[in-house]
Amino acid sequence: MLEIQKKYTLSCLPSDNPYLTDGWQPCDTEWTASTPDLKVIGDIPKDLNGVYLRNGHNQIHASLGKYHPFDGDGMIHGVYFENGKATYRNRFVRTTGFLAEAAAGKSLWPGIIEPRRAVRRGWGSIGAMKDNAGTDVKVHAGRALAAMSQCSEAYRLDPITLDTLGPDPTWSRVLGERGICSHFKVDEHNQDLMFFNFGEQPPYFNYGVINAANQLVHYEPIELPNATWPHDLGMSEHYCVIHDLSMFFDPEGLKKGQHRLRFFRDRPARFGVIPRYGKSQDVKWFEGIPCTVLHLANTYEVGDEIVMEGGIKTNPVPDLSALPKEGYARMNAMLSLDLQKTRMHRWRFNMKTGQTLEEDLDDEVTEFPMINGRTRGRPNRYVYNALIKPKWQLDGLKKYDWKTGKTQRWQAPNGCFVSEAPFASRDGAVEEDDGYLVTFITNLNSGRGECAIFNARDISTGPICTIVLPGHIPMGAHADWTSATALKSQPA
Repeated sequence: MLEIQKKYTLSCLPSDNPYLTDGWQPCDTEWTASTPDLKVIGDIPKDLNGVYLRNGHNQIHASLGKYHPFDGDGMIHGVYFENGKATYRNRFVRTTGFLAEAAAGKSLWPGIIEPRRAVRRGWGSIGAMKDNAGTDVKVHAGRALAAMSQCSEAYRLDPITLDTLGPDPTWSRVLGERGICSHFKVDEHNQDLMFFNFGEQPPYFNYGVINAANQLVHYEPIELPNATWPHDLGMSEHYCVIHDLSMFFDPEGLKKGQHRLRFFRDRPARFGVIPRYGKSQDVKWFEGIPCTVLHLANTYEVGDEIVMEGGIKTNPVPDLSALPKEGYARMNAMLSLDLQKTRMHRWRFNMKTGQTLEEDLDDEVTEFPMINGRTRGRPNRYVYNALIKPKWQLDGLKKYDWKTGKTQRWQAPNGCFVSEAPFASRDGAVEEDDGYLVTFITNLNSGRGECAIFNARDISTGPICTIVLPGHIPMGAHADWTSATALKSQPA
């Protein structure tokens, strides 16, 4: 099968914005394609069964103001694997904002850089953006949930066909416009979903739990001194870790309607450990070195400690005087993870003494960490990160072994970039790294996207199988793997 489902005219192109060109150029076609009509280099493993989903921002219309790579409409790319066969689909998440702009034939909402241009009711923590649902995707209760990093309604999709089913009818109304933020966590052992949202008016932060039956069973405001700007949430077996970090909108500027993220270099980062069903008064707060955190690898419990590992940024707003004065070069520098001093880091929060211990785990710039989902919230040995160039170009993979301290790496060929690469267990696997890494590759040399499969035990040898897809796949955001067994055990 090789079918075009729908083709779009991208009025956002041509553009000189680097986040709309080359590897970031948006996709203009929704496809359905399956083997044997897709070219396969190597053999698709027959013990790889399930669905790989990746979200990303895919702009259609010319933007209102300067376009930021977090502004575009969410598009899910997915490959469903079954007994050595594969089916690829890509679909826009048809949010309220997407449908409204499709009807108008133009952008109706501004993006994250210029929210002052908003003239309509908006969504998210700023209250001015479109509900683009373009950052994260995870499967829970038989549905894929797509959400954006600035918070909005979570949109449900069929995890295989990628048909948009709309906001969840059982809890979206309760959560209101804030909805949930990307990086909600699913505990694969009991299917609890932990989430948060945040905003500019009190309560600045809310924390909640949705159970395996898709019922909102816990939703609590958390007391914070000011509006915050978190991006992730730690989840262990019995606790979650709330991030109240050192970078947020300047409070004095917010009073004037200004949205300028500022890094407060003298303000310690704060981490709030809350029992899974705890309230604000149950939060135990810990301090750490001033920083912000994008993505966590894992959080788990060892004795009296809550251990959290992920990518720390200790210079998230580089010295502005040393940056280009204006234009896209300045945006590139502001988003460059090397200038932000991003590296893997470990925090240890001692629940008895209240002490925080910290250590760097690597000095190389890597991010987008993934682990075996069965170890999420439990002690793990292996982590799989992306290697990163400036402009958020993910150009390789790196495997960490925390037990031996050894690493493996694979560098993508020139002109090729990877996506976040989740771990997919081999059918019947027992050991933690017995399985595969699955990722999309943006190939600027061929203009065709690829789905690459790696042996997770030895990524350095490169893909054991590559599926050549019918069209371009732009670089994107976050990805998820759900096994066929888990799909069957989670009836919607």
